[in-house]
Amino acid sequence: MKIDILPVVPKPYVLFIPLVGMVLFVVLYILAALNYPGGSWIVLDQEGFNFWNNYLCDLLDRNAINGELNPARFFARTSLGVLCISLVLLWYYLPALFANKSVNLFIMWLAGLMALIITMSLTSGTHDITVRVAGFLGAIGFISCFIELFKAKYYKLLFFGVLCLLIFLTNYYIYETGTFLRSLPVIQKITFVCFITWFVFMDLTLYKKLKNEGSSIDVDP
Repeated sequence: MKIDILPVVPKPYVLFIPLVGMVLFVVLYILAALNYPGGSWIVLDQEGFNFWNNYLCDLLDRNAINGELNPARFFARTSLGVLCISLVLLWYYLPALFANKSVNLFIMWLAGLMALIITMSLTSGTHDITVRVAGFLGAIGFISCFIELFKAKYYKLLFFGVLCLLIFLTNYYIYETGTFLRSLPVIQKITFVCFITWFVFMDLTLYKKLKNEGSSIDVDP
């Protein structure tokens, strides 16, 4: 069964926008970390942001954990918005990576977009609900994407994506059960790095596919 409401194929240069957004996310989050006053749930009176103790979400709050007003939130919230918008754009056009337009592809597309849009509400004070809902929808989107990657024989992207999902599930398990909670701040950062790397590879693969298709059209008589 084909789905006709998926987006049209974009121009290849559009795929540079998500790449720039992901780079900006990293830069802005580094600036946020440098401006964080201090405190973590492990060491309440620590100075500044600590890689081993602080969660990335700590940078989003109005007040730092030590009670001071948190100027880092401006950089952190901007970076989160930039990342989500960038990934929404990538995921919106991601169906163009696959030749066959199926119901599963539509589920991948819709669930992924909804997960990313919901993630933007992390700054609204509904952190736990947002994580659970976005995580559930994201898992549906990723699993559907894995099916499409397998059918299209993108095995390297599939393997890396499955690895990312396993790390995410480990992160979620620790978050819900409290097991090895002391290690969660570091695992959270590893999860972000892995997913962003996967999205970069997905973006570049889609760019190359569209570029090659455009070149073949140009040389056709």
